Amino acid sequence: MKTLDLTRTLYTVSDFVSWQKSKTLVLSPSFQRRPVWNPGAKSFLIDTILRGLPIPIIFLRDQKTDLKTLLAKREVIDGQQRIRTILSYVCPKDLNDYNEANDTFKIKRVHSKELADMGFRDLPNDLQQRILDYQFSVHVLPSSVDDREVLQVFARMNSTGVKLNDQELRNANFFGEFKTLSYNVSTEYLEHWRKWSIFTEYNIARMEEVEITSEFFIMMLKGVIAKTQNAIDNAYAEYDENLPERDELGKRFRHTMSTIETRFGDSIRLTPFHKKTLFYSLFSSIYHLAYGIGSPLTSKSKPKPVTAIQSNHMLKCADKIEKKSAPEAVIDATSLRTTHLTSRKALIEYLTNSKLK
Repeated sequence: MKTLDLTRTLYTVSDFVSWQKSKTLVLSPSFQRRPVWNPGAKSFLIDTILRGLPIPIIFLRDQKTDLKTLLAKREVIDGQQRIRTILSYVCPKDLNDYNEANDTFKIKRVHSKELADMGFRDLPNDLQQRILDYQFSVHVLPSSVDDREVLQVFARMNSTGVKLNDQELRNANFFGEFKTLSYNVSTEYLEHWRKWSIFTEYNIARMEEVEITSEFFIMMLKGVIAKTQNAIDNAYAEYDENLPERDELGKRFRHTMSTIETRFGDSIRLTPFHKKTLFYSLFSSIYHLAYGIGSPLTSKSKPKPVTAIQSNHMLKCADKIEKKSAPEAVIDATSLRTTHLTSRKALIEYLTNSKLK
């Protein structure tokens, strides 16, 4: 049985910069499997490095030493976009095919307010050094490994993975305002998702709490309560570069969650509201009572208090839903597609005892 004798090691950004300057680094487009990154993705990578957070393993393949220059070369077979992004930030003119329009970028404000619009040379010296000293985990294949074997390695790596769901794909493709807000705010409430039994650890690992948070922001922005994956995709794209209502969205989300905590506490996990689809109706109902679904997102809008009478009404409704004694339309809404407009509308109207427009 043939075995692969690869080397597992660490290399710094400085190592890759030095190899690029000496023309001993080969960025291999033949193994490129993803489209060229946009400026948001590039900014996100630099911010990740500055924060000292890990990134996926880089795969290199040794090439035979050049007999004329006597220099050893290394070929990047997986991680080209990551390496190219770093080189285009640190030493762009050293790229053989440098293109100013495609390669030049700066850190975006959504990733770091303090370092927004800064290139590498704009950074303080200590941060420049932090980037250069950052260590990659690298797997190095020997030069004896041919292209067919490289592709077999990738095929094995991909065959054991779980197919990405819609939200995980969004997380991989967007790096701007809406994605960052949804991710950061949902993460603030990890303990709430857990103690209310809204999501399991597996659900959280698959970013389902981020998806429902995104849905809440869409409801606030557009007054839309129906759920389709296309609608969520469109919101991520529409608000990727600019989301002027960001602060107000965050404030309203936190107020709504705080109201749920105050009025229901840990008892949510003992009611039908702990189910993800019904929690959507509870959150939207509380938001509707406080602000009104479809209301303008202005900081001057003050939320109305949600009273004990209103929250007790919701608990009674939940009990009737559980006992199947609620109105037929409501029972149908909980047993059919609870992501549809008519189902969600029926549930919110039942919980709030008010008609939606």
